[in-house]
Amino acid sequence: TGRALAEARLPTVRCININQAVMHHGISENLLREIGQRIARREQSLMFINRRGYAPVLMCTACGWTSGCKHCAGKMVLHLKDQRLRCHHCGYQVRVPNACPGCGNADLHPVGSGTQRVESVLQDHFPEARILRVDRDSTRNRRAWQTMREQIHANEVDILIGTQMLFQGPPLPAVGFVGLPHADAGLHLPDFRSAERTHHALLDAVRLARPGNAGGSVVLQTYLPRHHAIAAAVSLNATIFYDQELAFRKTLGYPPFTHLINLCVSGKHLGLVREAAERWAALLKAAVSRGRVAEVSPARNQDARGDITILGPIPSTVSQLRGRFRWQLLVKSVNAEAARETVRASLDELERKNGRNGLKFEVDVDPVEMV
Repeated sequence: TGRALAEARLPTVRCININQAVMHHGISENLLREIGQRIARREQSLMFINRRGYAPVLMCTACGWTSGCKHCAGKMVLHLKDQRLRCHHCGYQVRVPNACPGCGNADLHPVGSGTQRVESVLQDHFPEARILRVDRDSTRNRRAWQTMREQIHANEVDILIGTQMLFQGPPLPAVGFVGLPHADAGLHLPDFRSAERTHHALLDAVRLARPGNAGGSVVLQTYLPRHHAIAAAVSLNATIFYDQELAFRKTLGYPPFTHLINLCVSGKHLGLVREAAERWAALLKAAVSRGRVAEVSPARNQDARGDITILGPIPSTVSQLRGRFRWQLLVKSVNAEAARETVRASLDELERKNGRNGLKFEVDVDPVEMV
């Protein structure tokens, strides 16, 4: 059958529960054993981790200080090889401190794993292996990625470690083994599409392995083996994902059952940003109230006019970016045109009565990312 033929082109997929596995710096014994077997058979392995750098954050073990960016509400990523802390939002960077800026403690500990840390762990376990890392840091030179592709095609690489950059350009040759040491990393983002993005990223990585009847296999490491995005990827059954994801979105009123408009106010003074966001919310809620046909609990901070719902304002997921503070609101409606007209009228009134005061007002209709 068609389904049997499709399954024959896919690798075997296994899931490892990190809570129950023996781990070595974020990589399980089972995954390391699989890589070792592939090296012995002169087959290529690939480790997919969509997080560059050595570790997402550097932390002081004494006072809890973490490497935050002074321009953004995010952490500065540790890049160990060049001894830098870098913000992946704005590009700001500093040298790794010799001691904690907060208390002077010299014991600073990297938390989490990026491509550089995975590379370091695998180099320690397989010192003779030819390891190649593909991310934005290793491919800054225009020719670098093409040179790496040539090495991969020439079978001059034993272990390939990469981010989403692996999917840029022509397809890579299928490998014998694919490992995903942090398969659930994307699920923890505060975005209703996080499960969808994670599921598709996992499937993209799975397809980098040879078919199961040709010896191809995949191992997913996760803390959440029962999550529908993970379970669907392991079973290679998309129905598991779509059925549960659609049920969640219908219950919570997210696309495709409603339309969204994400509104963001940003500026250099937090008080002005918060006040403007609150004024914007008040204008929207007043417009909604004039035609209200349904009450929504005030505790949920929502008002509705038939099918329009206003959420917020609250600080954005990235509450400060490149020195500008950010607050956001969310408009939900099954009637896209009514929602757009409501937002357009409120924005016109907001700017006419209050001016901008150095503030920026952003309107994102049907947003792709909620940041």
